[in-house]
Amino acid sequence: MHPGINKRPDRQQPRCPWPTFDDPLYLAYHDREWGVPVREDRKIYELLVLEAFQAGLSWRTVLHKRENFRRAFAGFDFHKVSLFGARDTARLIKDAGIIRNRAKIEASIHNAKRFLDVREQFGTFATYMWSWVGGKPIRHRLRTLKDYPVYTEEAVTWAADLKQRGFKFLGPTVLYAHMQAAGMVNDHTVTCFRHRELVRTA
Repeated sequence: MHPGINKRPDRQQPRCPWPTFDDPLYLAYHDREWGVPVREDRKIYELLVLEAFQAGLSWRTVLHKRENFRRAFAGFDFHKVSLFGARDTARLIKDAGIIRNRAKIEASIHNAKRFLDVREQFGTFATYMWSWVGGKPIRHRLRTLKDYPVYTEEAVTWAADLKQRGFKFLGPTVLYAHMQAAGMVNDHTVTCFRHRELVRTA
Protein backbone atom coordinates (compact mmCIF):
# COMPACT_ATOMS: atom_id res chain seq x y z
CA MET A 1 0.00 0.00 0.00
CA HIS A 2 1.33 3.42 -0.91
CA PRO A 3 2.26 5.70 2.03
CA GLY A 4 -0.61 8.01 2.82
CA ILE A 5 -3.12 6.19 0.62
CA ASN A 6 -5.48 5.59 3.55
CA LYS A 7 -5.16 9.08 4.90
CA ARG A 8 -8.14 11.20 3.94
CA PRO A 9 -6.85 14.12 1.86
CA ASP A 10 -7.57 17.62 3.06
CA ARG A 11 -9.57 19.08 0.19
CA GLN A 12 -8.91 22.57 1.50
CA GLN A 13 -5.17 22.27 0.96
CA PRO A 14 -3.98 24.21 -2.09
CA ARG A 15 -2.34 21.84 -4.58
CA CYS A 16 -0.70 21.74 -7.98
CA PRO A 17 -3.21 21.99 -10.84
CA TRP A 18 -2.68 18.38 -11.96
CA PRO A 19 -3.61 15.95 -9.12
CA THR A 20 -7.26 14.87 -8.96
CA PHE A 21 -9.45 13.72 -6.08
CA ASP A 22 -11.07 10.95 -8.12
CA ASP A 23 -7.84 8.90 -7.95
CA PRO A 24 -6.61 8.32 -4.38
CA LEU A 25 -3.37 6.67 -5.56
CA TYR A 26 -2.51 9.60 -7.80
CA LEU A 27 -3.37 12.10 -5.10
CA ALA A 28 -1.28 10.25 -2.52
CA TYR A 29 1.64 10.21 -4.96
CA HIS A 30 1.42 14.00 -5.27
CA ASP A 31 1.00 14.58 -1.54
CA ARG A 32 3.60 12.14 -0.23
CA GLU A 33 6.17 11.32 -2.88
CA TRP A 34 6.48 13.56 -5.94
CA GLY A 35 9.31 16.04 -5.51
CA VAL A 36 10.76 14.50 -2.34
CA PRO A 37 14.56 14.26 -2.76
CA VAL A 38 15.61 10.66 -3.44
CA ARG A 39 19.16 9.61 -2.61
CA GLU A 40 18.79 5.81 -2.44
CA ASP A 41 19.95 3.98 -5.54
CA ARG A 42 17.25 1.31 -5.77
CA LYS A 43 14.55 3.98 -5.57
CA ILE A 44 16.36 6.02 -8.22
CA TYR A 45 16.50 3.02 -10.53
CA GLU A 46 12.80 2.40 -9.93
CA LEU A 47 11.92 5.93 -10.98
CA LEU A 48 14.15 5.73 -14.06
CA VAL A 49 12.41 2.54 -15.15
CA LEU A 50 8.93 3.91 -14.55
CA GLU A 51 9.67 7.21 -16.29
CA ALA A 52 11.07 5.39 -19.32
CA PHE A 53 7.92 3.28 -19.57
CA GLN A 54 5.78 6.40 -19.14
CA ALA A 55 7.19 8.00 -22.32
CA GLY A 56 4.25 8.59 -24.67
CA LEU A 57 1.73 7.49 -22.03
CA SER A 58 0.09 9.04 -18.98
CA TRP A 59 1.78 8.85 -15.59
CA ARG A 60 -1.50 7.64 -14.12
CA THR A 61 -1.31 4.53 -16.31
CA VAL A 62 2.19 3.73 -15.06
CA LEU A 63 1.37 4.54 -11.45
CA HIS A 64 -1.47 2.03 -11.37
CA LYS A 65 0.84 -0.67 -12.76
CA ARG A 66 3.67 0.19 -10.40
CA GLU A 67 3.37 -2.84 -8.13
CA ASN A 68 3.19 -5.10 -11.18
CA PHE A 69 6.42 -3.51 -12.42
CA ARG A 70 7.96 -4.05 -9.00
CA ARG A 71 7.22 -7.77 -9.15
CA ALA A 72 8.28 -8.07 -12.78
CA PHE A 73 11.60 -6.27 -12.25
CA ALA A 74 12.77 -8.09 -9.12
CA GLY A 75 11.74 -5.34 -6.73
CA PHE A 76 13.78 -2.91 -8.84
CA ASP A 77 16.96 -4.55 -7.64
CA PHE A 78 19.30 -3.31 -10.38
CA HIS A 79 21.86 -6.00 -9.53
CA LYS A 80 19.31 -8.72 -10.32
CA VAL A 81 17.84 -6.92 -13.34
CA SER A 82 21.31 -6.52 -14.84
CA LEU A 83 21.48 -10.34 -15.02
CA PHE A 84 18.17 -10.71 -16.88
CA GLY A 85 18.52 -12.62 -20.14
CA ALA A 86 16.42 -13.56 -23.15
CA ARG A 87 14.11 -15.74 -21.06
CA ASP A 88 13.36 -12.83 -18.72
CA THR A 89 12.71 -10.53 -21.66
CA ALA A 90 10.26 -13.04 -23.11
CA ARG A 91 8.55 -13.35 -19.72
CA LEU A 92 8.15 -9.60 -19.41
CA ILE A 93 6.77 -9.21 -22.92
CA LYS A 94 4.03 -11.70 -21.97
CA ASP A 95 3.28 -9.98 -18.64
CA ALA A 96 -0.12 -8.28 -19.04
CA GLY A 97 0.37 -6.49 -15.73
CA ILE A 98 3.01 -4.14 -17.13
CA ILE A 99 3.42 -2.17 -20.35
CA ARG A 100 4.55 -4.76 -22.90
CA ASN A 101 6.88 -2.66 -24.99
CA ARG A 102 9.92 -4.69 -26.06
CA ALA A 103 12.16 -1.65 -26.61
CA LYS A 104 11.41 -0.25 -23.16
CA ILE A 105 11.81 -3.64 -21.48
CA GLU A 106 15.17 -4.21 -23.13
CA ALA A 107 16.26 -0.65 -22.32
CA SER A 108 15.42 -1.11 -18.62
CA ILE A 109 17.53 -4.27 -18.45
CA HIS A 110 20.34 -2.65 -20.41
CA ASN A 111 20.20 0.46 -18.19
CA ALA A 112 20.61 -1.69 -15.08
CA LYS A 113 24.02 -2.71 -16.41
CA ARG A 114 24.97 0.89 -17.13
CA PHE A 115 23.65 1.86 -13.69
CA LEU A 116 26.21 -0.50 -12.16
CA ASP A 117 28.94 1.07 -14.30
CA VAL A 118 28.11 4.49 -12.86
CA ARG A 119 28.14 3.11 -9.32
CA GLU A 120 31.54 1.61 -9.93
CA GLN A 121 32.87 5.02 -10.94
CA PHE A 122 31.09 7.24 -8.42
CA GLY A 123 30.36 4.92 -5.50
CA THR A 124 26.61 5.47 -5.77
CA PHE A 125 24.38 6.50 -8.62
CA ALA A 126 22.91 9.13 -6.30
CA THR A 127 26.29 10.87 -6.03
CA TYR A 128 26.49 11.07 -9.80
CA MET A 129 22.84 12.09 -10.22
CA TRP A 130 22.81 14.88 -7.68
CA SER A 131 26.01 16.38 -9.08
CA TRP A 132 23.94 17.67 -12.00
CA VAL A 133 22.07 20.07 -9.72
CA GLY A 134 24.89 20.95 -7.34
CA GLY A 135 23.77 18.50 -4.68
CA LYS A 136 20.50 20.20 -3.75
CA PRO A 137 17.08 20.72 -5.32
CA ILE A 138 16.53 23.53 -7.80
CA ARG A 139 13.57 25.65 -6.72
CA HIS A 140 11.30 26.76 -9.51
CA ARG A 141 8.49 29.23 -9.01
CA LEU A 142 5.68 27.82 -11.10
CA ARG A 143 2.10 29.04 -10.88
CA THR A 144 0.12 27.41 -13.69
CA LEU A 145 0.37 24.38 -15.96
CA LYS A 146 1.66 26.67 -18.70
CA ASP A 147 4.69 27.48 -16.55
CA TYR A 148 5.96 23.88 -16.54
CA PRO A 149 8.93 23.39 -18.88
CA VAL A 150 9.17 20.29 -21.04
CA TYR A 151 12.80 20.05 -19.96
CA THR A 152 15.60 22.28 -18.73
CA GLU A 153 19.22 22.90 -19.62
CA GLU A 154 20.30 20.60 -16.79
CA ALA A 155 18.14 17.80 -18.20
CA VAL A 156 19.58 18.27 -21.69
CA THR A 157 23.16 18.19 -20.43
CA TRP A 158 22.57 15.20 -18.17
CA ALA A 159 20.72 13.29 -20.90
CA ALA A 160 23.67 13.80 -23.24
CA ASP A 161 26.03 12.39 -20.62
CA LEU A 162 23.79 9.39 -20.00
CA LYS A 163 23.61 8.70 -23.71
CA GLN A 164 27.38 8.81 -23.91
CA ARG A 165 27.49 6.27 -21.08
CA GLY A 166 25.20 3.97 -23.06
CA PHE A 167 21.84 4.55 -21.35
CA LYS A 168 18.70 4.22 -23.47
CA PHE A 169 15.23 5.80 -23.43
CA LEU A 170 16.40 8.64 -21.17
CA GLY A 171 16.15 11.74 -23.33
CA PRO A 172 15.73 15.26 -21.91
CA THR A 173 11.93 15.07 -21.53
CA VAL A 174 11.92 11.69 -19.76
CA LEU A 175 14.89 12.72 -17.66
CA TYR A 176 13.27 15.97 -16.58
CA ALA A 177 10.20 14.05 -15.43
CA HIS A 178 12.60 11.92 -13.39
CA MET A 179 14.24 15.03 -11.94
CA GLN A 180 10.81 16.29 -10.86
CA ALA A 181 9.83 12.95 -9.33
CA ALA A 182 13.17 12.46 -7.55
CA GLY A 183 13.15 15.94 -6.05
CA MET A 184 16.11 17.27 -8.00
CA VAL A 185 13.80 20.17 -8.77
CA ASN A 186 10.90 21.44 -6.69
CA ASP A 187 8.21 21.82 -9.33
CA HIS A 188 5.22 22.02 -7.07
CA THR A 189 3.50 25.31 -7.85
CA VAL A 190 4.27 28.07 -5.37
CA THR A 191 0.69 27.98 -4.07
CA CYS A 192 0.81 24.20 -3.44
CA PHE A 193 1.22 23.18 0.20
CA ARG A 194 3.93 20.71 -0.80
CA HIS A 195 6.13 23.44 -2.29
CA ARG A 196 6.38 25.11 1.09
CA GLU A 197 6.92 21.83 2.96
CA LEU A 198 9.73 20.73 0.64
CA VAL A 199 11.46 24.10 0.86
CA ARG A 200 11.47 23.81 4.65
CA THR A 201 12.89 20.27 4.62
CA ALA A 202 15.41 20.69 1.79
